[in-house]
Amino acid sequence: MTMVGTESEARVERPIRAARANGGRLWWLAVPAALIFIVFFVIPVASLFGLSFNKSVAGVIGLSSQFTLDNFIRIFTRATYYEAILRSIWVSAIVSTASLLFGYPLAYVIAKTVNPGRNTLLMIMVLSAMQLDMVIRMFGLMVLLGDNGLINGFLLYTGLVSQPLPLMYNTFGVIVGLVQITLPFMVLSLIGIIKAIHPSLEEAARALGASRIQAFFSIVLPLSMPGILAGTLLVFALSISSYVVPALMGGWKVMVLPIHIYQQIAEVGRWQFGAAIAVVLFVTSIIAVAIYHQAAIRTSGGRT
Repeated sequence: MTMVGTESEARVERPIRAARANGGRLWWLAVPAALIFIVFFVIPVASLFGLSFNKSVAGVIGLSSQFTLDNFIRIFTRATYYEAILRSIWVSAIVSTASLLFGYPLAYVIAKTVNPGRNTLLMIMVLSAMQLDMVIRMFGLMVLLGDNGLINGFLLYTGLVSQPLPLMYNTFGVIVGLVQITLPFMVLSLIGIIKAIHPSLEEAARALGASRIQAFFSIVLPLSMPGILAGTLLVFALSISSYVVPALMGGWKVMVLPIHIYQQIAEVGRWQFGAAIAVVLFVTSIIAVAIYHQAAIRTSGGRT
């Protein structure tokens, strides 16, 4: 009995030791990605943080040992900059909400479409928007929303308005542009989680007397909360850091933090102050995402 027990234990321990050995070797596969992450993300961001605490001197990029908080004091004592912080946050929040409202129905239809041909067609429609460059897509929106664009041209022609509607070069135009850019990311984040919800759960709710709408709000929507959380966080992060959309659709009138960063670095050459604004943007984004994450966890009952 003792020999049999020993042999059984040896047979169990052998696969465990082999798995541990393979696991140790598999870590080497992550080394290239880790090096890329360190070289092209950690080091530049650390340099940016260090540069933000240097005295702002036009045309000087190198790090120095001089430590100062003047750049951050300037940001939080001038209304132009802290208003840009608040504007960046609430515009990104509106874009996240709008993308969810428009993207969830489309993701639901794609996830529930059984026919392979229709499913492929819908996926192509979602992915095709991501194939064009962002600038090209924004110029297309400018043709549509401009004072002499297609929408205003139609409204003026039909007599519904007497003068062009302000659809561009304002906050509304920036929000529309950001929603158009980020909507595919929201849809792709939701499709997988909605597909993973087993149809029998809805059928059970219907069998117990729930209507289709009640089954959706009591079963499907709560179970898809992880996808909603992932999609809104991704859209928020993309929106708060966007420069091209506010520049083109806002006409340099909607001053968000990325616009200020560009002006300080590319136009004025004050890398230290631009780096400080970038650090504020980074920290603001992290704090906003953390607050939203905690609120979403409570809303979803811990399903993240």
